[in-house]
Parts: sequence; structure tokens; C-alpha cells
Amino acid sequence: MTRDERRAAPEPARIPSGNRPAYPSGEGLTFTQVDVFTDTPLLGNPLAVVHDAQGLSDAQMAAFARWTNLSETTFLLPPADPAADYRVRIFTPHRELPFAGHPTLGSCHAWLEAGGVARGADEVVQQCAVGLIRLRRRHARLAFAAPPCVRSGPLEPALLARIVAALGLQAGAVLDHQWVDNGPGWCAIRLASAEAVLALRPDWAALAGIKLGVVGAHGARHDAQFEVRALIGEGPGYEDPVTGSLNAGLAQWLIGSGVAPTAYVAAQGARLARRGRVFIERVDGQVWVGGHSVSCVRGALLL
Repeated sequence: MTRDERRAAPEPARIPSGNRPAYPSGEGLTFTQVDVFTDTPLLGNPLAVVHDAQGLSDAQMAAFARWTNLSETTFLLPPADPAADYRVRIFTPHRELPFAGHPTLGSCHAWLEAGGVARGADEVVQQCAVGLIRLRRRHARLAFAAPPCVRSGPLEPALLARIVAALGLQAGAVLDHQWVDNGPGWCAIRLASAEAVLALRPDWAALAGIKLGVVGAHGARHDAQFEVRALIGEGPGYEDPVTGSLNAGLAQWLIGSGVAPTAYVAAQGARLARRGRVFIERVDGQVWVGGHSVSCVRGALLL
């Protein structure tokens, strides 16, 4: 058995409609902190997951997300849609998100690990604010079906000019640009190389209000085909270590425009001393975004 197989969560199986996972008993709510898009702890993107969170108010969820100070914290709830296996609410320290990628993979990993069993034999169905998201096991990793972009097309000239100035780029450095927004508000630019992407030193104040993905190609000897950075102009501004929603939007853009093959690996997090790997695959027209997850902390939440 490989290391990936040992760490993989159990395969989904059938369960009668309406049943919920049985979590460990004890004081407080079950809590898991998961590292996503890595099979090695501390090299991916951390996610806080609170199980059976229906007793928490919106204010408590928002306050706990601010307190964890992670890029996202999720709360697992009974599904409102009979087609879903569970419902998730996703919070940053600043606001609630309708969808996000690494919280989708990490929440599903934690739900399965805690005893969650899906209604379907082959897929887990997550309900979130954008609707139902399908997840399945692909090559010993969980992968989610990328939701369609709610906004696409080239960036507006004024926005592009702000981005170029905020990144200190020379005229002509941006090879292409696109809205790749599948809920969180992503826009993206493509540079000539991974080295150009890694060299960026953003002016966070100039990026205020912008959620920007930057992508550039690696050379043939690298284990990943592209390098990705996620630069988020919220609060004081920060870089996200590894970002599923951004990579989902990028994949639809890059594959659709012929820049990327139908299956590739994206690297992310190098500037933050992480080694995230995002596995992209388009099957029968559907883009799947996959990665490993590993639990690093388990305990109880006392509020």
C-alpha cells in the first residue's frame, strides 16, 4: 500500500437519505485542522473545520473564523437539499464566501474521516452557497467538479492598469488576462514564465479590493507545468498558499484557450515556503480540481 493510499479517506458508500455522520462524543464540537493540497503536513494550505455546527450562530462562526486567522474556516451542517450529503459554510477572517476550493476538499476529507458516508456509491455531494458541488476520488486524491465561472472575458483596461502598476510590471509583461470568477471574485493574468511569477513583489495597498491570480509556465524539467500565485487585496493584503477556486477558474481559461493540456499539475505556495500541488484534469468537458489532504490537528471547539 502506498503512502497516498494509507492517508486517503475511506471511499464513499451508500447510506439511507437523511442520516448524518456519528461524530465522537464528548464536550464541545469536533474540530479538525486539515492541510490541503499536500500529503506532507505543513506544506499545503491549512483549513479549520468545525463539525456538527448547527448550534452556532452566524456571529459565532464569523468570530471563530477571525480568531483562527486562517484563510478559511468551514462549518459542517446538515444538508438543506436532499441531493446533498452535507452542507458547508465557508468564512474568511473578513467575510463569508459562496464557494472556495481548498475548503471544499478539506471539508470533504474531514467529513469522511469523521465517519461521513455518502448517499451515492461514487461521489460525495457538498451543498454550499453556489449550489451542489460533486467530489470524487481520483488517483488516490479527492477532486471537485469545478463550478462554471459566473464572470469571464478580458479584464477592463483600468483594472488591468491598476494590476500592472501594483505588481511593478513592464509594459507588455502580461501575455493575457481574464476574469476567472467562480464565486470568490477572481481575475487573472498570465506572465511569460514561472520565474516571472515568483519574482513579483506586490504593492498590497495598490491591490486593495482585488483578488488576483498570476500564472506562468515552468520549464520541461519541473514536476509542475505552471506556477500560480493568489494575491488577495483584503484587509492589509495577503498571499494565499494554495487556492482551489482560483486554480479551477484558471484551468477552464487555460485549457479552453489551448495554453494548457487537458491534464496538468500546478504548483503554488513556493514564496510562502509551501509546496502545494493542484492536479487538474478535464474529463468529458468537466474540469476536476484535485489534491491530497492530511489532518494535522484534532480536538473539540468550546464556545
